[in-house]
Amino acid sequence: MGRINRDVVVAVALMFGCGVFFWASLDIREPDYGTLAPATWPQVILAYLLLLCVVYLGQSLRAGSSATAKARGETKSWLERYRNPLWCYALFLLFLFTLPALGMLIGGVLFVFLLLCVIGGFSPRNLVVHAAIALVMVGAMWALFTFGLGVILPQGKIFTVL
Repeated sequence: MGRINRDVVVAVALMFGCGVFFWASLDIREPDYGTLAPATWPQVILAYLLLLCVVYLGQSLRAGSSATAKARGETKSWLERYRNPLWCYALFLLFLFTLPALGMLIGGVLFVFLLLCVIGGFSPRNLVVHAAIALVMVGAMWALFTFGLGVILPQGKIFTVL
C-alpha cells in the first residue's frame, strides 16, 4: 500500500470521470440525417483523455511514494510554483463574470491586457506593448467573428449598437 500516493488517486478518479462521461455520451440522440453521429467527437476526446489518464496512472505508480514526499511542501512554495496558472484562471473567471456587463470586445481586451501585465510585468514600456497587443488581437478576433463569420458575440451593456 506504500505505492499509492495522491497522484494514483487523482488518476483513478479522472479515469472514472472519463468513463462516466463516455457512458453519458451514449445517450446523445442520433438524427436521421448526416453521416457522422453527434456523439463521435465527444467520444474521441474522451478516449484521448482516458489514454492520457492511463499514462498518468502508470507514471504515478512508477514514481511510488517518494514523489509524494518530494511533492509535499509549504503552501507558499506551491503558490510560487503555480502563480501564473492561478492568475490565468482567476482572471478568466473574472472575465466570465463581467462578460454580460462589458461584452466580448471590452471584456476580452481587458482580460488579455491584465493577463499580459500580470505575467509580463508592469513597466511603462510593457504597458504600451500589452495594450497594443490586446487591442489589435482581440479587435481582430472580434471583427473576424462578428463581420466575417456572422457570429453574434455578447455585446454587453456599454456597446449595444455594435
